[in-house]
Amino acid sequence: MRTTQSLSIMLPIDIAEMVKAKIASGEYATESEVVRNGLRTLAARDAAVERWLRDEVAAAYDAHKADPARAVPLNEGMVNIRARIAKRESRG
Repeated sequence: MRTTQSLSIMLPIDIAEMVKAKIASGEYATESEVVRNGLRTLAARDAAVERWLRDEVAAAYDAHKADPARAVPLNEGMVNIRARIAKRESRG
């Protein structure tokens, strides 16, 4: 039983040039390898977003619905976020 399927695709010129550059550099042997790796990376990113939505966003939404008084006004939240970013940047 075959585990692959042949497809014919059209790419914008800049993307096609990127594929060819990956092969020319020796990073990949074929166009198919480049496309497969790109699609695997896309699938991994999509899975990470799904996990984040399920584990963090949905949990935060549920916590807010259960106790709306825990909400922070937008301007206060932005102050907190900027402080966290500044702290992270100061650590180098």
